[in-house]
Amino acid sequence: VQLQASGGGLVQAGGSLRLSCTTSGRTFSSDVMGWFRQAPGKEREFVAAISWTGGSTSYADSVKGRFTISRDNAKNTVYLQMNSLKPEDTAVYYCAANSLGVGATDTRGYDYWGQGTQVTVSS
Repeated sequence: VQLQASGGGLVQAGGSLRLSCTTSGRTFSSDVMGWFRQAPGKEREFVAAISWTGGSTSYADSVKGRFTISRDNAKNTVYLQMNSLKPEDTAVYYCAANSLGVGATDTRGYDYWGQGTQVTVSS
């Protein structure tokens, strides 16, 4: 079972990045999928989540209106489009799968995690 996050990098404030999370090893198409991030010295925090159909999404207040989560179940991939990036968005971003469908904004609700991809936003 593997979740592979990619797409991170260094970008200037105001720029954009699109993260991808490709899954393999089991069927994730019926799972809630989420993105979390962790900055140095801080706890891992919720960023965004999407239902298995893609019809329901939720976002942290800090990214609402700037980030968009989406999924393509045929490609076993979840995306996070990040626009208008700010230096405070700098963190390692993790994708995760929630097979129980509860606690979508809580790390404890997720039972599969990817390895993370670094996003650095310069001012």
